[in-house]
Amino acid sequence: MSDTPSDAKPNEAEIQPDAAPDAGAAEAPDPAAELNAMRDKWLRAEAEMQNLRNRHKRELEDARNYAVTKFARDVADAAENLRRGLDALPASEGEDGPIAKLRGGFEGVERAFIAMLERHGVKAEDPKGKPFDPELHQAMAEQPAPEGVEPGTVITAWTPAWTINGRLLKPAMVVVAGK
Repeated sequence: MSDTPSDAKPNEAEIQPDAAPDAGAAEAPDPAAELNAMRDKWLRAEAEMQNLRNRHKRELEDARNYAVTKFARDVADAAENLRRGLDALPASEGEDGPIAKLRGGFEGVERAFIAMLERHGVKAEDPKGKPFDPELHQAMAEQPAPEGVEPGTVITAWTPAWTINGRLLKPAMVVVAGK
């Protein structure tokens, strides 16, 4: 036996022309695909940042608009108590004396107080005659519907509904017409 190259059996890898060369050399990155992938990542990051900015802006506006909610609720109670005090004053026919002056003074204070609240986004809404809305009203009682009033309508309001910048602050306590 001779060890000449012609007698040696060739290696199988040398015979197969379709054999894959090294994996690193064969996988040249596609620049267009890589560019698209990076662009997609960039666009997603930009969208995420815009969403973050929008959420932060909305949270700041909410904090600014509703930070005084507890205080506003207490002030609304004071406004209701002022109205109760006015309603409790005895009604006199001519009202020329000190009670008339007292009533006039308290009504002026109430008007200024309500106007100040409205300037700061706190509003009172009288629900009398409107359909019952569980989002704005708290039913305290139900009475048979008077003549000409549909069931489910507010017939008496003990207190108004208070809102701050459109959000419910305090529900109205109401009496609703039944069947």
